[in-house]
Amino acid sequence: MIPASFQYLRASTVDEALALLASHGDDAKVLAGGHSLLPLMKLRLAAPEYLVDIGALDELRYVRLEGDEVAIGALSRYSSLVRDPVLLAHAPLLAHVSGLVGDRQVRHRGTIGGSLVHADAAADLPAAILASDAVLVARGPSGERRIPAAEFFLGPFTTPLEPAELLTEIRLPAQTGQGWGFEKFTRRAIDWAMAGVAVTGGRVGLVNLGGVPLRATATEEALAAGASIEDAAALAAEGTNPPDEPHATAEYRRHLARVLTRRALQQAASRS
Repeated sequence: MIPASFQYLRASTVDEALALLASHGDDAKVLAGGHSLLPLMKLRLAAPEYLVDIGALDELRYVRLEGDEVAIGALSRYSSLVRDPVLLAHAPLLAHVSGLVGDRQVRHRGTIGGSLVHADAAADLPAAILASDAVLVARGPSGERRIPAAEFFLGPFTTPLEPAELLTEIRLPAQTGQGWGFEKFTRRAIDWAMAGVAVTGGRVGLVNLGGVPLRATATEEALAAGASIEDAAALAAEGTNPPDEPHATAEYRRHLARVLTRRALQQAASRS
């Protein structure tokens, strides 16, 4: 299908992008890599009057070690995160998951910030960000604010970002020697996962187990209390509300959550 008509605006700096968003408010949408927004526009599920293209903002493409945190620019592409030496040394879970997103074309155009702002519970990156205990940095007319990942995903495709705000950075604790693991189950290699699990630092993020990206808090609490991997993994589906579909029922997804959590925890134990 063909999108509804819109006015295309290309920002050359972050400040210019913020000014455009402030000027057009709810009528504007941000275009980064385009892999989430453009399909919605073609289906007429999104019809912005203004499209603010921030794809040229190289100032938001970086990975840096700053003290005990890793700082990642929101426009960093998956293809660069996969091989980034800072991530490989201090946030290997994120580097690994970035290499599993979509296909090669998607990884060369898609951005980490675009995935997180899209807030799809079936995507891999939100679960990895939750497990990494990350903080997301937004910039708007009132300056910067830091939003913990646990407070960023409010509902299906919904975040606390205001219309005039822009996600500019993701910050996560730098790791050294922490075990990590990631498992997901798909029908085909590049499909959305029926279920998935990201593990690091005793935290467990879940893919496609509810309307929003979730933490497996019952599993985390059991691990903190000294439970075995098997016993903790058996609790992974508690508090979840997975979609119920013909190709993957809710009960099947819960089963996958328990199995995949056990595997991911075993991976993390072998790497610690």
